[in-house]
Amino acid sequence: MRAAYRKGMADWVATSGADILTLQEVRAETADLEKLIDDGWHIAHDACSQKGRAGVAIVSKLPLGEISTDLGPDSVDTSGRWIECDIATPGGNALRLVSAYVHSGEAGTPKQDAKYEFLDHMHTRMQELGTQPHALVTGDLNVGHRWLDIKNWKGNRKNSGFLPEEREYFDRWLGHEDDDDYNTGDGGRFVDVGRKISGEVEGPYSWWSFRGKAFDNDTGWRIDYHLATPALAETVKAYRIDRAPSYDTRWSDHAPVVADYDI
Repeated sequence: MRAAYRKGMADWVATSGADILTLQEVRAETADLEKLIDDGWHIAHDACSQKGRAGVAIVSKLPLGEISTDLGPDSVDTSGRWIECDIATPGGNALRLVSAYVHSGEAGTPKQDAKYEFLDHMHTRMQELGTQPHALVTGDLNVGHRWLDIKNWKGNRKNSGFLPEEREYFDRWLGHEDDDDYNTGDGGRFVDVGRKISGEVEGPYSWWSFRGKAFDNDTGWRIDYHLATPALAETVKAYRIDRAPSYDTRWSDHAPVVADYDI
């Protein structure tokens, strides 16, 4: 967060029009966020037990209600990867909002095992959240669900982020792309807002490696999501990814994913 603010994130926050920010890979202390973010924002932050790692936050112009970071055992709950809270909207609707950061993983290693452990606990909580009328899971989920979500999908079929086992979790949450009920929210599933609004197109991507010409060539991944319950997904009025105009103006390897909900 500190590096991003130095590189231009503060300007984006000031002009984005956002009422609520969900942040991942914060890598800072709560006191740091309070210094960076202007007065008038409410902050809920869960730092990783390992200083300088991970961390998730919800920053809102609307007051924050009940806050929870409970997802599973200590191996999950101390890693700064899941925070959720209630927000009462001006329209009188209760919104349950999640900021999540899923491990990057590495196929065939304990790091990938930790990713699956987290996804297992996330799946259990997703089933519970799916019963609420207005629930929204956002964040860097580090999995491309479909080939449309990764530019070089053929070359990544054996790499973490596009492994069949990872993508199956998204099949449970959204449906399989070959099924009639894919991304409809039927059966207690969620709706991938980005795919709902963008349609059946490649991308639009939200992450590009800092290496080589990935950003310039738009060789990216769509791994940052808004997963909404059906009733909430119906309220979406706009969706965009605020891609930086050039490589040298980026303040992160991710771009902000912004959706407008009329609630």
